[in-house]
Amino acid sequence: MSRLTLDQVKHVAHLARLAITEDEAVKFQQQLDKVITYAEQLNELDTSNVEPTSHVLDMKNVFREDIAKKGLPVEDVVRNAPDHADGQIRVPAIIE
Repeated sequence: MSRLTLDQVKHVAHLARLAITEDEAVKFQQQLDKVITYAEQLNELDTSNVEPTSHVLDMKNVFREDIAKKGLPVEDVVRNAPDHADGQIRVPAIIE
């Protein structure tokens, strides 16, 4: 007996904007049941002494300090731009 009904599989397919046939729904029902069975093995583990975590590695803050510094000179920035004027890069208009 599957944990998922065919209606549930079809509903999930609809939410994902997938058009599936009746045969595909049956196939996915069986496959999803196997995935759930595999994931339920985690319930057999004793996790009472395991602290909750959001990441498997002990990482605190891996970002560098946000320090303001002088950027590139405008001449260097616009040097390779195909079209520029008055220190600004010109692009085609997309809004009338």
